[in-house]
Formats: sequence, structure tokens, C-alpha cells
Amino acid sequence: MTDFDDLRAIVTGGASGIGLATADLLASRGARVAVLDLNPDVPAPLHGVRCDVSDDDSVTAAVASAVSSLGGLDVLVNNAGIGAQGDVTANSSDEWHRVLDVNVVGMARVTSAALPALRDSLVASVVNTCSIAATQGLPNRVLYSASKGAVLSFTLAMATDHLDDGIRVNCVCPGTADTPWVGRLLAAAADPAAERAALAARQPMGRLVTAAEVAQAIAYLASPLSSSTTGTALPVDGGMYGLRPRPKA
Repeated sequence: MTDFDDLRAIVTGGASGIGLATADLLASRGARVAVLDLNPDVPAPLHGVRCDVSDDDSVTAAVASAVSSLGGLDVLVNNAGIGAQGDVTANSSDEWHRVLDVNVVGMARVTSAALPALRDSLVASVVNTCSIAATQGLPNRVLYSASKGAVLSFTLAMATDHLDDGIRVNCVCPGTADTPWVGRLLAAAADPAAERAALAARQPMGRLVTAAEVAQAIAYLASPLSSSTTGTALPVDGGMYGLRPRPKA
């Protein structure tokens, strides 16, 4: 027996990176897991459902399908999101609307659709993928940081709203993670090796976070064993949030 035996979970953006690592981990610990993604091609025992979190009808249909297949819902991991680079002059109004629509409103759409099923669970939990960008001033990430700052506030407000429903709401705040999205950013850099080294160096532990490490944190927050943890933002960032080591000579 494990803490997730017979629990039902939805992971959005679960076909790659942190989402796939989380879906695989929850399944390995006994959960039945539905992955909601634009590309729902995932290995068994995961159950893939196509979902565009920026489209109301797509979200409603996907959540209903997943809940029906799973026989209910206990855990929702809101992980789907997109990135953006640049200072405040770099992104068009359309890009601002697109990123906020996916990263913030998308979470609201999915959570709203899942709420009736979560209310029926005795161990309901929502975990949102936030970012260290919500609390730290990172260079050339204004739009992305704004979206993740909203996710942090969204998490705290929801945690308060659903105390009486018995639904715990938390978020995980990764540092720079070694994911396909970061890989694409590095590939587009003028000097990918130097850029990777710089990203690793700004995290006190001196390396990028792994998707598996973030998945472990999400599982901790989602687990019924963490039943007194709600309204928490858990950094997984190699010490970036709170540590200020002296520069190495």
C-alpha cells in the first residue's frame, strides 16, 4: 500500500517535462492518472485526453472525460503552461494575452471544471506549478514572471476559499529545470553551453533542477499524508529562494 493507492488524479501538461514526471510518479505510487495535454500520447498506464486549456469547451469536455474514466477525482495538478522571454517592451499585446490565458486563466478553467468532482473526494488536493519567477526578479522574464506571480496569488486565494470544502490547494515553485522547454531556449542561445552554465550558476547548488525532483515535491503536496499543508508555496530551486552564498573566489 502507498499513499496514492486507489486515488484518481489529473495532470495537465502531463505529456512531457515536469508534468510527465509527475504523472509517472503518481501512477507508480498507486494512483490512476489522466493526462490532459494538447498531445495526449502518453504511455500506459497513463490515460491521455486531448485538452487545450485556453478553450472553455475543450477543458469542460476533457475534465468530464477524465473524471468519468477515473471514476472520480482526488488530485488535480495544474501544470500546463507556456514561457516567454524579454523585458517589458519585448512582447506584443497578443503574446501577453496568450501567456496569461494559458498560464493563469487556463488553471482557473480546469480547476472550475474539476471542482464538483473534487468536492466529492475525502482527500481532495490541488497543486499548481508556479515558479521561482513569482518571487524573484529574473532578467528578461517580465511576462512569464507576471503570469507566475498571478499563479501564486491564485493558489493562496483558492486555498482560503476551499477550506470548508476540505480541498487543499498548494503550489510548487521550481527554479530553472532541465526540461524540454528549457532545452529549446538553450538551443536558441548564441552560446548554449555558456547559457546553461550561467543558469546553473545562479542556483546556489550549482546545477539545474530535475523534473523528477519537482515531481517529488508535487507528490508531497498532493499526498493525503500532507493533510495539514495548504496555502503553501514550496520552492524546489537549489536554494535560490533563501540562500545567499558568497561568490566563489
